[in-house]
Amino acid sequence: MSNVPDDTERGVPPEAVSGPAMQTRPAPAAAEGIDPSTLTSTVPVTGAARQRLIVSMLVANVFLFATYAGVIAILLPQQLALLDDANKITNLAIVTGTSSFFTLFAQPVVGAFSDRTRARLGRRSPWLIIGGVGGGVLTIVLQFAPNVFWITAVWVAAQVLLNAFQGPLAAVIADRVSRDGRATASAFAGAGTAIGGTIGIVVAGQLLAQLGVAYAVFGLGIIVVSVLFVLVNRDGDSRLLQVGRFSWVAFAKSFWVSPRKHPDYAWAFAGRFVMILGYQGVQAYQFYILTDRLGLAPAEAGGIAGVLALVSMVTLVVSTLVFGRISDKLGRRKVFVFAASVVMAVGIAIPLFVPTVPAMIVYSLIVGLGYGAYMAVDVALMIDVLPSQGDAGKDLGVLNVATNIPQAITPLVAATLLGIFAGDYASIFGFAALMVLLSSVLVFPIKSVR
Repeated sequence: MSNVPDDTERGVPPEAVSGPAMQTRPAPAAAEGIDPSTLTSTVPVTGAARQRLIVSMLVANVFLFATYAGVIAILLPQQLALLDDANKITNLAIVTGTSSFFTLFAQPVVGAFSDRTRARLGRRSPWLIIGGVGGGVLTIVLQFAPNVFWITAVWVAAQVLLNAFQGPLAAVIADRVSRDGRATASAFAGAGTAIGGTIGIVVAGQLLAQLGVAYAVFGLGIIVVSVLFVLVNRDGDSRLLQVGRFSWVAFAKSFWVSPRKHPDYAWAFAGRFVMILGYQGVQAYQFYILTDRLGLAPAEAGGIAGVLALVSMVTLVVSTLVFGRISDKLGRRKVFVFAASVVMAVGIAIPLFVPTVPAMIVYSLIVGLGYGAYMAVDVALMIDVLPSQGDAGKDLGVLNVATNIPQAITPLVAATLLGIFAGDYASIFGFAALMVLLSSVLVFPIKSVR
């Protein structure tokens, strides 16, 4: 009888040691001279370690989404407007659409590799460092891009790496937080998303005249936080993770999750897809909405964008933390997702009929309330319907394609709508409200989650 602890004794559930692209095989700890007590464990963390992890998730998401929001909503539009004001809308669609297309499968691919990574740092940590440091460096480099081609190329590479950070970061919740605490953990991650988005827009707006400094601030921030996350939340040694021969064919096939076999997973994918398609339309074009629809000067629009972000942040953070905790206590997800979607649709409809700055403030307040509740519960719902917890990195990455595809096609949809309706941004608000409403009904067919 071997004195090497089996997977159950190490705290690794059976499904965590195999996947569709591998076959398990033993790797004795004694033979490799590795202390079994340091091995990767998917047993949920508790006490101070759990509190530290949840706070770290919040901080990491603050910096990540500050970078996303600051660059996409303010810095890129301004950089492209300075480069070619007459073609700024088309050029923004090219840059953001291309980057979103190339990042479609970044998270599922990195997630799948992280599921089977064997390293002293653990399964997720190497990817967190590669993605965070690499993405941060390229964000700094973006300021030097001289034309649309190079802006697109650098931002594509930066987003791929930032997604390589984001994917494993989300998988940490599935790895190390028990089911009854996932909505709370997701709420803190969602709060970080909201706070980060606000900080990113405010900082970018304030540094609008100093693009180089702004890009450096965001890039350095994500570099530092990625390294600190790994140091503060040390994962176990995964060098003895039991994996078999890698097959590219099996690996490629593993990205297809049958809607017939896993209908709840498919409905969750569809719901998020439609939600992001609606929400992203207004968010991505907010700067141009303020300048072109409301007639604000770029500097004034940057300041107003910061105000809108602050208003949204307050309601979003409060809503996220409150409804995430309530969802865990009640053990319910779907009702919160449905109600949040309806609230968002109401908020989006306001500027559709009242194109003023005060209406945009009300919009930000209401949409923040709804999106906060949505974000608090949506990630927990996604984790609850995963086909396999052992492939959490890959499966959560596939679900995130439901975020990346809408982001990829949103600029094309928006540009098409503006072309059809002679540049009337009301068309974007109308489309967004309809999509968000549609997403509210797509959660009801999910049966495995209440």
